[in-house]
Amino acid sequence: MHVDVPEGKNPIEYVWGEMVPGIGPAAANFSLAVYSHTTLGLREFEAARLRTAQINGCLFCLDWRTERDGQKVEEGFADAVLQWRTTDAFDDRTRLAAEYAERYALDHHGLDEEFWGRMTAHFGQAEIVELTMSLGSWLAFGRLNHVLGLDALCVLPGH
Repeated sequence: MHVDVPEGKNPIEYVWGEMVPGIGPAAANFSLAVYSHTTLGLREFEAARLRTAQINGCLFCLDWRTERDGQKVEEGFADAVLQWRTTDAFDDRTRLAAEYAERYALDHHGLDEEFWGRMTAHFGQAEIVELTMSLGSWLAFGRLNHVLGLDALCVLPGH
């Protein structure tokens, strides 16, 4: 870990909650809002989230699976996300969500009119904004956790 955490403190709670009290709790609330208020389907949500986790290398994010109403994506979903271009496990929306995550993280300047034409054919405007905000959260906070070394130590409630 690359920050000092007092003995007996939970590293993720300390860094996100106490260390920078004017920023950390707001960031945590944004991160939680992505899960609490999403209108996206579970498969496209998880495809985008997992592709971002794969790019970030955040150990915790790679291990996490979002649950909704007792449902999670199937075993092997993360492997399918790695193969988003060719897998037959995805519909168009799920494939586009994984593609958008990858391009958002690695080549956001390359999001051309052809890509946006496909996105707007499958996602509404509000869904695109929501997915974009979710990607921003996962990219920033997954990298924060990985860079600071928290990803190997953090355990969120219920996991």
